[in-house]
Amino acid sequence: MSHLLTVTCAVPAAGAVLTAALPAGSTEARRRTTKAVALATSAVTLALAAAVAARFDPDGARYQLTESYSWIRSFGISFSLGVDGIGTVLALLTAVLVPIVMLASWHDADPPGQDSADGSFENRRRTQGFFALILAVEAMVIVSFYATDVFVFYVFFEAMLIPMYFLIGGFGDRAGGPESARQRSYAAVKFLLYNLLGGLVMLAAVIGFYVIAQDQGFGTFDLPTLASAIADGKLVLSGTAEKALFLGFFFAFAVKAPLWPLHTWLPNAMGEATAGTAVLITAVVDKVGTFAMLRFCLGLFPDASKDFAPAILVLSLIGIVYGALLAVGQKDIKRLVAYASISHFGFIIMGIFAMTSQGQSGATLYMVNHGISTAAWMLVAGFLISRRGSRLIADYGGVQKVAPVLAGTFLIGGLATLSLPGLAPFVSEFLVLVGTFTRYPAIGIAATFGIVLAALYALLLYQRTMTGPVKDGVSAMPDLKARELAVVAPLVALTILLGVYPKPLTDIVNPAVDATLTQVHQTDPAPALPVAGHPGAAPSGGEHK
Repeated sequence: MSHLLTVTCAVPAAGAVLTAALPAGSTEARRRTTKAVALATSAVTLALAAAVAARFDPDGARYQLTESYSWIRSFGISFSLGVDGIGTVLALLTAVLVPIVMLASWHDADPPGQDSADGSFENRRRTQGFFALILAVEAMVIVSFYATDVFVFYVFFEAMLIPMYFLIGGFGDRAGGPESARQRSYAAVKFLLYNLLGGLVMLAAVIGFYVIAQDQGFGTFDLPTLASAIADGKLVLSGTAEKALFLGFFFAFAVKAPLWPLHTWLPNAMGEATAGTAVLITAVVDKVGTFAMLRFCLGLFPDASKDFAPAILVLSLIGIVYGALLAVGQKDIKRLVAYASISHFGFIIMGIFAMTSQGQSGATLYMVNHGISTAAWMLVAGFLISRRGSRLIADYGGVQKVAPVLAGTFLIGGLATLSLPGLAPFVSEFLVLVGTFTRYPAIGIAATFGIVLAALYALLLYQRTMTGPVKDGVSAMPDLKARELAVVAPLVALTILLGVYPKPLTDIVNPAVDATLTQVHQTDPAPALPVAGHPGAAPSGGEHK
């Protein structure tokens, strides 16, 4: 068990290699074998990630289950792993979602037409390639959440772009129309270029940071060592250098998150990808960006984080309102979900840079809850689109009359997206808004406008697709099947459970949040008005001193 983190990262990586090496899926039996191997690998990874969460002690050290293996000794680079509360829950989220995505995408990579032993090599290898790429993404994302070496994190932060590029460009949505291949290619290239640009800027910042640290006797990329040296004043960055390095890291994370105005790749990528791949993008891969803001931006550049916080909050607020407004006007179901996610990422980043315990705790919970609720909404939308063969909202109507279970689960996903009380996103959104309001009341108040718009786009989408007269092409639509119910049921259950009882997550997350605030030398603002009965309360009619 001393190598638990390494094993957890290695299992999906090994599963990806094994899946890719299986005999070509020229028959249905071979394709079923490939899918079973991939699904079993993801189940083992889930069990290991759950074991990590079970062994994590919220009251223990900041980084636990640590492992380190020398890699490039001359530059002080080691393959170092360790988990805090935030990395633990996000790795567990990834491990939960991947098998669900596989089940939802069970037939997405089947070659078109009838089984044929003399089919093209590309068609015969589609199934192996698709499921191997999903496992590769899972492995790289989990390493990113566990990595405590800055260089190792950077390598996997960038490496995950390659399998995602092929998932978007090579396995796109079959409901995209006659030009779908060209649109998929455009979306995949745009995704890759945007994120590569962010990665190159970050690489320059990583090198610059290493040079400065080495000059002061810290020739290492070990995150706990560097963060501790900065906190103790042993590693000193000048104001200009710290701000420049912060911007280099933050730019890469803001592209991946994505934060307005660096968001434009997301609607294209999610719109042209399969529903399962779209979930990987927004619920798994993009969370690495927001996670890294907490771990690296605040941990390594505390003063610059505070200096830039007001500007980042303004960008987050713009993203909240902008994403929600564009979601209201969308005609494409999947692009609507994409713009809604841009709005939600605005809330997450706002909570991080509000620099309060409520805001950062809410932001971390939002990462988890958004991943679960958006996965439910997008995957049910994918089932809907696969039945009708169209992503256009106008092509639907009256679905609840012919497929009531599908309509009901779609409604739950929409209600979770608008943060209905009793569902998981409400808790996190409430904490983010409260945490922001206590330090930046104007921004906190303005951000609530995003909640109103969320109700508008979520309910309008349900009304236009599920209610009214049954449209042509919908009347024969089947309801959810057993496999699809197995996909949706755990997501709905988690959405309700975490909405009613989020304590298991907050108990794990809060100590890491407190440690992060300590690194940036911030405490929660004192209440503007004393609480009645509090020892410091002013007498009736008096003024609190």
